[in-house]
Amino acid sequence: MKKAFITGITGQDGSYLAEFLLGKGYEVHGLIRRASTFNTDRIDHLYKDFHDPDARMYLHYGDLSVSAHLTNILSEIRPDEIYHLGAQSHVRVSFDVPEYTGDITGLGTIRLLEAIRKTGIKARFYQASSSEMFGAAPPPQNELTPFQPRSPYAAAKVYSYYVIKNYRDAYHIFACNGILFNHESPRRGETFVTRKITRAATRIKLGLQDKLYLGNLDAKRDWGYAGDYVEAMWKILQHDTPDDFVIATGETHSVREFVERVFEKLDLDYRDHVEIDERYFRPTEVDVLLGDATKAQKLLGWKPKTGFDQLIDMMVGTDLELAKKEMILKDAGY
Repeated sequence: MKKAFITGITGQDGSYLAEFLLGKGYEVHGLIRRASTFNTDRIDHLYKDFHDPDARMYLHYGDLSVSAHLTNILSEIRPDEIYHLGAQSHVRVSFDVPEYTGDITGLGTIRLLEAIRKTGIKARFYQASSSEMFGAAPPPQNELTPFQPRSPYAAAKVYSYYVIKNYRDAYHIFACNGILFNHESPRRGETFVTRKITRAATRIKLGLQDKLYLGNLDAKRDWGYAGDYVEAMWKILQHDTPDDFVIATGETHSVREFVERVFEKLDLDYRDHVEIDERYFRPTEVDVLLGDATKAQKLLGWKPKTGFDQLIDMMVGTDLELAKKEMILKDAGY
């Protein structure tokens, strides 16, 4: 039985990846931070008590800012594969907490690589790189496109990207970069624009709120489904040699188009409810991200299965049910 270690296991990607790997027969270990409240709702359906003899998923307390935690955990688990998804991953927030973003999103990667080097484990390492690294580079963007990061988050990811390549060459670690373009799902955090839109639109439909405040509606993104993209992560680590891959749909849509389609599906006109708030604009904007995943298609045999409209249907359907439950509680006086 292969062992996998996932940082960021409680996030959107981590939960889908844990599901995927458990389905492949892996023993899955995840890193979580100690906090006063639990943040495991995305993986609660997968997790069994540590003492359960049938358990194949285990959670370990630790932090990407503490090298000793990571070294001790890897020494204990000795995983076959490591998926490094943990980060301060909100681009707009990275302008507010740039030092923290650099520490966790950037230095967290080198702490993990050092833990691999010092323990001597022969794990294959996946780094969650980001399309935000391309920034102002003209589309389409592929593995040969020069990076032009436009945020502290993107700059931290560029640092991690090159650290991966350096440790691959210097220490012969099987370390790979997956440059994933935007990928969404019903498990997306509610502060990220796509989920913010579907959550608000379904609440507006049921009269639970009236307005949705957004920033730049003209920004264009290449949006895919997170469930498809975690398969690409796995395929990257099954490849014969360590390499770097762009993962994308090859289509781009504006935030305005996303908003319009979501509201249309609910028989609403977004212009009656959406207002622009300058607080949500980035100090430096990324206008267009459009990925070219030809390399992944040829070498990994990976293609996205879920289209743009399917993704929106999925997210709207889930959030509409959530809004209905909220309405029931409201009517009951809770």
